[in-house]
Amino acid sequence: MPQTTVTLADVLAAREVLADVLTPTPMEFSQALTDRIGMPVHLKCENLQRAGSFKMRGAYTRMSRLTEDEKSRGVVAASAGNHAQGVALAARLLGIDAAVYMPFGASMPKLAATKGYGATVIQVGTTIDDCIRAAQQHAQDTGAVFIPPFDHPDIVAGQGTCGLEILDQVPDVRTIVVCTGGGGLVAGIAAAVKGLRPDVRVVAVQAEQAAAWPASLEAGHPVALASMSTMADGIAVGRPGDVPFGLVAELVDGMETVSEAALARSVLFLVERAKLVVEPAGAAATAHLMELGREAENRYEGPVVAVLSGGNIDPVLLLRILRQGLTVAGRYLQLRVRVPDRPGSLSGVLALLAEMRCNVLEVQHHRRVPDLTVDEVAISLTLETMGHEHAAEVRQALLGQGYRVDQS
Repeated sequence: MPQTTVTLADVLAAREVLADVLTPTPMEFSQALTDRIGMPVHLKCENLQRAGSFKMRGAYTRMSRLTEDEKSRGVVAASAGNHAQGVALAARLLGIDAAVYMPFGASMPKLAATKGYGATVIQVGTTIDDCIRAAQQHAQDTGAVFIPPFDHPDIVAGQGTCGLEILDQVPDVRTIVVCTGGGGLVAGIAAAVKGLRPDVRVVAVQAEQAAAWPASLEAGHPVALASMSTMADGIAVGRPGDVPFGLVAELVDGMETVSEAALARSVLFLVERAKLVVEPAGAAATAHLMELGREAENRYEGPVVAVLSGGNIDPVLLLRILRQGLTVAGRYLQLRVRVPDRPGSLSGVLALLAEMRCNVLEVQHHRRVPDLTVDEVAISLTLETMGHEHAAEVRQALLGQGYRVDQS
């Protein structure tokens, strides 16, 4: 049995450290998700935490316990954004100089916020693991204290305070679903929850294109991924942490993965139905529940709490994700319709679409498509529909009027 390196007592002590710094984040009941999976679902809104994610919990806990000599040498961290902001804000509150290594490609708002809290930002590599190596070298060269994003008992204990809040806010909770990267959050929540309520099921969720945990748990030790590619940069961690690993292996009841399409649908769902802006990494837990649908009743007991781990998303990325989410949900339909190249052909297509209660977003004419005849024109259409069923009806109506329709 792996040794538990963080206990309930450690998490309770961390809560005392954070008492004057953080207030509990909201717990919102989701009627939409409840209807979808058939049991009560609550959303733990860590996207509304100071600095926009749960990371402040662990960063402040760790940094508050540094000696005066360590504080005088400053701290260094590595992050795609959320841990960076947590460390930068904690450093400002504690009067400590902070340097943060962030990957090229990190979102502009996360970079700006980290600098805004007063940290020195250095960009290197393309992954969190690249940045961790650079930050550790910086610590060795300068004497600064490295503040890991997840792999330290103080970090895990701090993140575990989220679990204490969940038990306070939803006393009858039966299942907690947690977005997972390096494992600090789910390990801390599991340590807290299992220490008080061992009957509660704790489930971790990863992006399937950055899922290091399944192979690591099967191997019995952390295993590094060869590559990753996911929009969920906050949980794109190539190797589980050593400290979280023992806790997750011992205490966490399940490890699930979700697709990029599911993440996009989840971000869109949370904006539309919960009125919450959540980054892809923070939407992984709800993405898992949405994919399960009514099958969740065969897997879990309710009430269920889904942790929304962060809300720091670049507006440009949010726009792209919302478009993708709408497309996946059948709300955007792209078609190419071939019509006679003569006046009135386009108006006929548009009139039919109007009858079908279909909103036209974009129209383009193409006359240089290789297999067009000389008297044809191809019209590319981007349409707003009411979902997959309506989209199929629109396509069938066009075919019924004799139009040749290709998927664009």
